[in-house]
Amino acid sequence: MTILPDTTPSAPPSSALPPSTSPRFEVAVVGAGAAGLAAALALAREGIATALIGRHAPVADGRTVALLDGSVRFLDALGAWAAIAPHAAPLAELHIVDDTGSLFRPPPARFRAGEIGLAAFGWNVESARLVESLRARARATPGLTLLESDAAGCLRGEAAAELTLADGGRVAARLVVGADGARSPLRAGSGLRVRDWSYPQAALTTLLAHTLPHRDVSTEFHTRQGPFTLVPLPGGHRSSLVWVTGAGAARRLADLPDAALAAAIEDQAQRLLGALRIDGPRGLVPMRGLAVENPVAHRLVLIGEAAHVFPPIGAQGLNLGLRDAAALRDAVLAAARDGRDPGARAALAGLGRGRRRDAGLRTTAVDALNRSLLADLLPVDALRGLGLLAMTTIGPLRRVVMREGVLPRLGAPELMRAGTARRA
Repeated sequence: MTILPDTTPSAPPSSALPPSTSPRFEVAVVGAGAAGLAAALALAREGIATALIGRHAPVADGRTVALLDGSVRFLDALGAWAAIAPHAAPLAELHIVDDTGSLFRPPPARFRAGEIGLAAFGWNVESARLVESLRARARATPGLTLLESDAAGCLRGEAAAELTLADGGRVAARLVVGADGARSPLRAGSGLRVRDWSYPQAALTTLLAHTLPHRDVSTEFHTRQGPFTLVPLPGGHRSSLVWVTGAGAARRLADLPDAALAAAIEDQAQRLLGALRIDGPRGLVPMRGLAVENPVAHRLVLIGEAAHVFPPIGAQGLNLGLRDAAALRDAVLAAARDGRDPGARAALAGLGRGRRRDAGLRTTAVDALNRSLLADLLPVDALRGLGLLAMTTIGPLRRVVMREGVLPRLGAPELMRAGTARRA
């Protein structure tokens, strides 16, 4: 897929589109993953004429997503949570175990959602279930036009943007939302500055059945190769696994027969959940990072992994993408209330600042934790250990960290702050 680059990204010429181009839509969202679906739903439910462009490809690689409390509030406001809740498991506690072998190993840390007035930090659900539930809501939402085709080109003009589709169609909109993933063609053609990097690691993902109950506790072992995380699934005796380790080791693990892989996981988990068996498909995710300098350009906003990519650590990735979608809804509604053009830079400036700040803080935190595990340096181990010990023993600090991890207080989108989500 090729996206046509802007001739002058910072100030597109008025001749970039024919004068007769008339937007049929206020907003065109490109990308039919969870972030794109949520953004399109949030806009269409407010009466914004919205197109969702993208093929609805299957999701089946053993991945789950831990939807934090703010994300659940957002999905509930979109009318999607009721269908997801029966298939989600609450994360009532988070346990962190230092398994690095460091001289500065702190005792296991335990964080309880009840300390900050929540029944759970979030809910874990299979990614395929989440996406299919959002697709069902999209199909039933008036004012949302679904175009199941790839975008093949984008030309952004002074008054509108025009997308050409792989099936030969064309779509004009006042604002294009790039939710087209980590390899985003829209980002590549935008002229926006990007910083990307990689880690010598990969994440193995799969689903597990186990003999001992998880008791709604998510356990994260910090190893010298990266975090090894077990996250509850419904039923009490199923969990999802995210095992971050060296890229070569991850490939070897992924190639093992089920019984041998289950034995390796049991050993790494210190038999915390008893005997294990593989209970779902496997995924192998290269560890990389990406950040755009600014997710906003003329008539274009990048959200989700089109704007930021970082390792699957701390349940931050998709939750950050859903905050992008919720914040986008707030910005477009504010422009509509004021009679402003939602695709103009002036209308998007505040959105860009807020999303840069949120993504920057999360990216820095995840990157620092991951690199500290790989460093194998006594001063780094000491700082990490002291930080975890402080969060364990100092109540006010622990509660601030827990609240900020669930939802940032500064600039939280409206639909993540208000309302009460239906609980599983």
